[in-house]
Amino acid sequence: MPEEVLFKSENVHSRGEIASLLRRVADNLDDGEAITLKAGSESVTLEPPARPTFEVKAEREGPADGRGELSIEFELEWDEADGGDGEGGGRLEIE
Repeated sequence: MPEEVLFKSENVHSRGEIASLLRRVADNLDDGEAITLKAGSESVTLEPPARPTFEVKAEREGPADGRGELSIEFELEWDEADGGDGEGGGRLEIE
């Protein structure tokens, strides 16, 4: 199935700014509210279901000699048709 990008933003932020953005997403999830992403004139609003699939991935891109780029990716995923009720592997913990 082809992928359609509905919204994309990639900017450098301080750790505090990133924490604030993630906190806002967490607050909306806790409150059962939609999540609206905005950057300039672009905007998209999504309504995650009660139990979306939550994927966390840590990656290294580039050479294996420690000179690549590291990333942590957080992804919420659900099926538009059924609202999602994802079941996954082991229980995730973040310390």
